[in-house]
Amino acid sequence: MYDIAIIGAGPAGASAAIFAAKAGKKTVLFDNDKGMTKRAWVENHYGVPEISGPDLVETGKRQAAKFGAELVETQVTNVQKTDSGFRLETDSGSYEAKHVIFATGVATDLAEKIGLRTKPGTEPRIKTVIDVDTNGKTNIDGIWAAGTVAGVSVHTIITAGDGAKVAINVISELNGERYVDHDVLKP
Repeated sequence: MYDIAIIGAGPAGASAAIFAAKAGKKTVLFDNDKGMTKRAWVENHYGVPEISGPDLVETGKRQAAKFGAELVETQVTNVQKTDSGFRLETDSGSYEAKHVIFATGVATDLAEKIGLRTKPGTEPRIKTVIDVDTNGKTNIDGIWAAGTVAGVSVHTIITAGDGAKVAINVISELNGERYVDHDVLKP
């Protein structure tokens, strides 16, 4: 069983996976290769002069894998509550996790199918988002949402930060105390 399953490997999902895996949490990151960042050209991402969306997404997935996240390229088709967490059904099999983070960009179909509350989006072209609290929690205990699908701006720098924030909140809940990840330069 995974500690954290993340649906969506764009900036929010990969960022969440980086933090979760680096914190030692058993993490699986699902990528259906349909994210809108795949079509982006980015020149306003802090610390990166310019990068194509596909390169940004691949870099994020590589970083997550570096820390031990398992990347699974498949479509998640259902999420069901179990006694110990959740069962995620995919096109390539089923997986179990204690917590689930939706980082599905503009896609809310699965969220609506499993009963997550949604609301109208506020960004141009974003019709519907998952209704979350300030920590990223949804109306189903153990399911969280981050990035554009959680009503955050579509800009990659913002969705990546939101993914990190939500992951830190999940890690803190799993640990029973506030988690902080701050490395220092090595001499």
